[in-house]
Amino acid sequence: MTRFVVVAGAWLGAWAWDEVVPELRGAGHEVHALTLSGLAEKRGIPAGQQTHVQDIVDEVERLDLRDVVLVGHSYAGVPVGQAAERIGDRLARVVFVDANVPVDGESFLDSFPSDFIRKSLDENGGYWPPLDPADYAGQGLTDEQITRIVTEGTPHPGAALTEPAVLTRPLADLTATYIKCLLDGDELPAPADELVASGRWELVRMDTGHWPMFSQPRELARILVESATRS
Repeated sequence: MTRFVVVAGAWLGAWAWDEVVPELRGAGHEVHALTLSGLAEKRGIPAGQQTHVQDIVDEVERLDLRDVVLVGHSYAGVPVGQAAERIGDRLARVVFVDANVPVDGESFLDSFPSDFIRKSLDENGGYWPPLDPADYAGQGLTDEQITRIVTEGTPHPGAALTEPAVLTRPLADLTATYIKCLLDGDELPAPADELVASGRWELVRMDTGHWPMFSQPRELARILVESATRS
């Protein structure tokens, strides 16, 4: 049995894994879907990136999880990657699902060449609202899934996007899988691209868009289980 802690990206809460969790549990695994502070049912709680790192560490320690697989989607790859080194020997593997990865001293926004997110933060009181429905087109999502993401999504706290990551060890020290969703492009973010190319991290490709927990939940669960068995 594998113990998963799964964390969705910007705007999303634990509810984003509603179709993945039963697949993992049905295969005999323990899974905990975590909502980060400031989002979904935790909306209104002040949060920055380091708050989110601590959310993940606290969940693992509160549940006394061992041999845990941390799963971070999109933005959540940044706090998950930091939490992974902080939970020490409790960790079995990290899985980055079409995710950003932390770079010491850099923020989530540092990986974006344009200022469109910063502009959105300025216009929305320091929060990043969910995208317009049209922005989810071409990602393998149904109209119903897009509507759910937009209507149930929570404006993302800006401090989580602007605070720098804090790492004490190289990411190469992590046992990791990177899942690349091809409808969102085939390029991996740095330094995941170098770690995959060097063979230090496993690469798995999915023929779907950036939100596979909605578009291909069964396939995503299967990949998570297969990755965990290689821990």
